[in-house]
Amino acid sequence: MNSLLHKSKIFIAATGFALLALSSCNEENILNLEPYNQASEDGAFSTKENVILSVNGMYQAAQVGQYNNATPSQAGRGYPFGAAYFQQNDMRGEDMVNTASFYAVTYVGTWDPAGALNTVYYWIDTYRLIARANLVIEGVKKAVSNGVLTEAEGNDYIGQALFFRAFSHYELLNFFARPYKHTADASHLGVPYRTVASTSIATAAENEKLPRGTVAANYAQLLKDLNDAENFMYSKTQRGTAKAAIVYATKEAAIALKTRVYLSKGDYASVITEANKLDGKYTLTADPNTPFANNYGNSESIFSLENSATNNPSVNGALASQYLGRSLIAISPIIWNNPSWLATDKRRGTNLVTVKSGVYYTNKYKDTSTLSDASPLLRYSEVLLNRAEAKARLDDATYLVDLNAVRNRSLNNPSTEQYSLFATKAAAVNAILTERRIEFLAEGLRWNTIHRLQQDDVAPMSGIPAKYKNGAAPVAADYKIGTPYVIKSGDVTAIPYSDYRYVWPIPTLETSANPTLAAQQNPGY
Repeated sequence: MNSLLHKSKIFIAATGFALLALSSCNEENILNLEPYNQASEDGAFSTKENVILSVNGMYQAAQVGQYNNATPSQAGRGYPFGAAYFQQNDMRGEDMVNTASFYAVTYVGTWDPAGALNTVYYWIDTYRLIARANLVIEGVKKAVSNGVLTEAEGNDYIGQALFFRAFSHYELLNFFARPYKHTADASHLGVPYRTVASTSIATAAENEKLPRGTVAANYAQLLKDLNDAENFMYSKTQRGTAKAAIVYATKEAAIALKTRVYLSKGDYASVITEANKLDGKYTLTADPNTPFANNYGNSESIFSLENSATNNPSVNGALASQYLGRSLIAISPIIWNNPSWLATDKRRGTNLVTVKSGVYYTNKYKDTSTLSDASPLLRYSEVLLNRAEAKARLDDATYLVDLNAVRNRSLNNPSTEQYSLFATKAAAVNAILTERRIEFLAEGLRWNTIHRLQQDDVAPMSGIPAKYKNGAAPVAADYKIGTPYVIKSGDVTAIPYSDYRYVWPIPTLETSANPTLAAQQNPGY
C-alpha cells in the first residue's frame, strides 16, 4: 500500500464514478446518465493509478459526506464515519451533553423522517459509501481480469471495500433497527443490504427497490463480508509505514470489528476467538493520552480515518472543532461523578480533559487550528474490553487480566487500586461496562453499548437513558467527583424501549423513491 496517495489530495477519479456512488436515484437521475457513467467506470479502473484514486475516493466518502444538498455551504459534515458519526452516537447516550442546537434532535429524541437532517444524511451518506465500496469491488475484479492489478493487489482493495460495506451496514442497523436480540431468531426488520454496484439501469433499479432484510440475514452477510475482508486484505505489517497501517484498513481491522459485531450478536465465544488472533500484534500505550497525542503512529490504534489541514469537514464537522474548539459537546456530570471513576485517574487529567468556566470538555481531539486529528474507529483497548466482557459472561475468570490491563495504565497506584475478582457475574460485567464508558468517552461508542444491552440477561438496559438538560453548558456546581448525579426537573427524560422513538425513521427521501421501504417504515413514523 505504499503506492496509495495521500487522501488529502484525493478526488474521485471521474465525475461518472462519483455520480454512480450516490445512495439512491432520488439524489441523481442515474438512469439518464448510464452510458456516460459506464464509460467513466471503465476508465476509473483502467490503470493502477486510477484504481488507487477510486479506492481513496471510497475512503473520502467514509471521512466526510454531504449534510444538506439544498444548501451547499453546509456540505462537509463528518458522515458516515467522521465527527458527525461520533457525535450522533454520543448524543444518543447519557455521558456527553449537547450544549447547542447541532444535535438537539438526536439528544432529546424528536426525529422526523423529512426534517431531521442529521438523521436523513446519516442514511444517505452511509449508503453513498456502500455504493462506492460496491463499485470498487466490481471495478477491481475487472482490473485484475484485465491484468491491471495482480490478484494479491486486487484482493487487498476488495477486502478494504468489503470492510467498509460491512461496517456501514452494521452502523445503519444500530440506528434504524432494533438490536439483534429483539426477537429470539433476529427475524425482525434490519436494513437493505446492498451488495450490487449501480453500474447499469438494471442494477440501479435493483438497488432502488431493495427491501429491508431481517437482522439475522444482515448480520450473516456483514460477518461474511468481514471474514472475506480478513482473508483478502494485507496485514498491518504489509502496509509499509506505521501511519498507513492505521489509516488504511487491514486484516487486523476486520478482526477487531468482528469482536464488536459478535458482542452485539451475543456470540461471546466468537468474540474471544477473534480477539485472540490479535494477541502480540498490538499493545496498549503506557499513557492513555498517547493514542490521541500521536494518533497516526502508536501501538494501540487499529484503524482511524485520516484528516488533515487540507481535507477535513471544517468547523461544522471536525472532531476538535465540535468537541473542543466550539464547546458544542461537554462531558456530562452523569459520568464525571460516577464513583467508579477514581479521582486520580489519568483520564481526568489535563491531557485528556479541558476545563472552561468550570465545565469539562474532552481534550482527546487537540488540533483546533488545522483540524488534523484522526477519527479513531478501532483501538486495541476496545478489543481487550470486548474480550473481557465475553469471558465474564462465560464465567471465565481471566476476564480480569484484560480489564485491569486497560484500567491500570490510568491509575495512580495500580498495585492497590486495581480490581480483584468480582463476587458475581453481574458485578464483573457492570464493572467492564463502566470501564468502557470511561475509556471511550467522546469516541462515539456509547450508543453501541446501550443498543446491545436492551433487555440483556446480565446487565439489562431498557430504552434510552435520562440525560442532563440540553441546550446549554452544564452548571459547574453539578460536577462533583464521587457523588452520583441525580436526574432532576428540567433534565431530558428517558425514552422507553417500547417507544417508537427508540429507533430512527427511514428518511422520506428514501421511502418516496422506494415504495417497498415506505411499507417497511419503522412503526410510529
